[in-house]
Amino acid sequence: MKIQKFTACLIVSAIAFSFAACSKKEVRAVSFIVDASANNISSESPVITEEIPVLTEEPVVVEILADAKPDPEITKYNQVLEKMTAQFKADFNKDGIAISEFISELKDVLKEDDEISSGDISLLYLIDKTHKIGKNYEPKGLVKLVKNNDYIINKNNLSLRPVAADALRVMAQAAKKDGVTLDVSSTYRSYQYQNDLFNYWVSVDGLEEAERESARPGTSQHQLGVAIDFGSISDAYDKTESGQWMYKHASEYGWSLSFPKGYEKVTGFKWECWHFRYIGKKAAAFQKKYFNNVQQFMIEFVDAWKNAE
Repeated sequence: MKIQKFTACLIVSAIAFSFAACSKKEVRAVSFIVDASANNISSESPVITEEIPVLTEEPVVVEILADAKPDPEITKYNQVLEKMTAQFKADFNKDGIAISEFISELKDVLKEDDEISSGDISLLYLIDKTHKIGKNYEPKGLVKLVKNNDYIINKNNLSLRPVAADALRVMAQAAKKDGVTLDVSSTYRSYQYQNDLFNYWVSVDGLEEAERESARPGTSQHQLGVAIDFGSISDAYDKTESGQWMYKHASEYGWSLSFPKGYEKVTGFKWECWHFRYIGKKAAAFQKKYFNNVQQFMIEFVDAWKNAE
């Protein structure tokens, strides 16, 4: 009995079938040999060793059991994202996002933060109108800024955390190479200094306006020792060479604009084109890539991630 021409010698052996809905007869093995040189299978060739059962009408459903536990970090990511505000979700760059890649980059950000925070509080510490820091907090090892060839200081009582002071120097040197000189007008402020400043603006502009332009004590980034007000501390800074350079290059050196235009409802403060906070290079890049370059969103996510169960 000729079957069909084959081009190679095929050996199929020990093929076991198990059917849940078959008759009770069990097929233990099927074995035959196809000889390519003969180009046929003779009726004398080895054949099925036992009778093959016939399937009933219902198809057999094969269920593959596997240990498919959900990735706990992806679960955590989804839980944190769910807690974010509607505005956050609208701005968050989730289109085409590889969650595993996002989490990997987040871990790099947190690792860098641990390395450069130098035993002080995190550079990504969440501080705003509802998240405060104690009145006794003062950054460790504050570095007084003195007259130098890298940037201008507009006051004699300016100081920063060491890591921010170093980052300022590196950034200012880069600006100098581009023909731009940065001028520093305000840096670290104590709790008491911020209290006096806020009260001053209340007396000048009234409480409602003061809330938009000045932080209450314990809620100012300046108390962290990593924030700088540059230039004239006014909207005019936006059009200066220094301001334009900062917008284009600050993130390359780990600095981030804290209160961008159009986000007063998010940050609690009106646009401040002069106010930058040092958060680290990886965090600045992470913020730009995923959070529409809005510092508040990125730091809120990091804070929620750290505090998630």
